[in-house]
Amino acid sequence: MTNAHISSAFDTDLEAVQAQIMKMGGLVENAIRLGMESLETRDEDLAQQVRSADSSIDALEEAINESAARIIALRAPTAIDLRLILSVIKISGNLERIGDYAKNMAKRTEVLSNADPISGSTGTLHRMTRAVELMLKDALDAYIHRDTALAADVIARDVEVDQMYNALFRELLTFMMEDPRNITACLHLHFISKNTERMGDHVTSIAEQVIYLADGKQPEEARPKADTTSTVTGG
Repeated sequence: MTNAHISSAFDTDLEAVQAQIMKMGGLVENAIRLGMESLETRDEDLAQQVRSADSSIDALEEAINESAARIIALRAPTAIDLRLILSVIKISGNLERIGDYAKNMAKRTEVLSNADPISGSTGTLHRMTRAVELMLKDALDAYIHRDTALAADVIARDVEVDQMYNALFRELLTFMMEDPRNITACLHLHFISKNTERMGDHVTSIAEQVIYLADGKQPEEARPKADTTSTVTGG
């Protein structure tokens, strides 16, 4: 096989694995959106759809890892191409974790659908999940276009998600102290909000991989964080 044929086959392999990443990203974006919708509407059937769809996300991560391993074994990639392949593996891992958090959100819908609503909580959660969903969309766009400025913007926006989490955490504590009957629902809502905050962290990791892929190094500045509850929650 000529070098040209080898190069062409390698390019085809890279395009295929990156297409898998974008497909996985689309499924995860959908899981975030539908997970929140099931919570807002108390739609247990929709929640079950989100939970069932997580297996497709898991299967894609496994396929991406297998493809990446095969490329490394068969194509002897250069340092730059190896950086791309390693980034793909890390991005797919972050996407899988975000999908798990969306599934966990859907799992709690059944409990919350049978509890009295906590005033204002789902509105704040909606804003949080929407912010994370848009961050993920931009992180994937940054990946495709190797747009480090957009990736840096995604990283900076995670602070907003942290701030919304902090505000909701304080609100939920107030509701629990005012009426012990709110404790069960508030605890579930807190777990959902914490999972959403963690989603933002994983999206930030994806954006950091974009910068690594483009520049060959991780961002020099420490990742901005505004979660002030970790000493309370142990997170």
